[in-house]
Amino acid sequence: MTADEFIDGKAPQLAFYGKAFLSNQLDFNEIQMYLWDTLEEWQMYNHQGEAQTDMERVFWHLLHAFDKWPCWAIRGNQFLRKQVDDCCDYLSLGGQIPQGCIGIRP
Repeated sequence: MTADEFIDGKAPQLAFYGKAFLSNQLDFNEIQMYLWDTLEEWQMYNHQGEAQTDMERVFWHLLHAFDKWPCWAIRGNQFLRKQVDDCCDYLSLGGQIPQGCIGIRP
């Protein structure tokens, strides 16, 4: 599986989980499990190098945000909340890349 195929398959799932979390329809622990499952699967393919597309950069940026910030910070900090929401929109709808996305491969 190529890196693009991997991201194309995972990005809509992450966007769905992120939106569900922001609307209090998904527990943060579910996102954490998705995060670790995704990283474990990514490791199996041994893709190296820099993120190649804007979609991939936004994907890794959002995944990292869910790893770095606790649920109360994402829900309570308006800047983080908007950034997560914008990244979810980009992953599911496309458009212009959200500001400040600097996602890199793990």
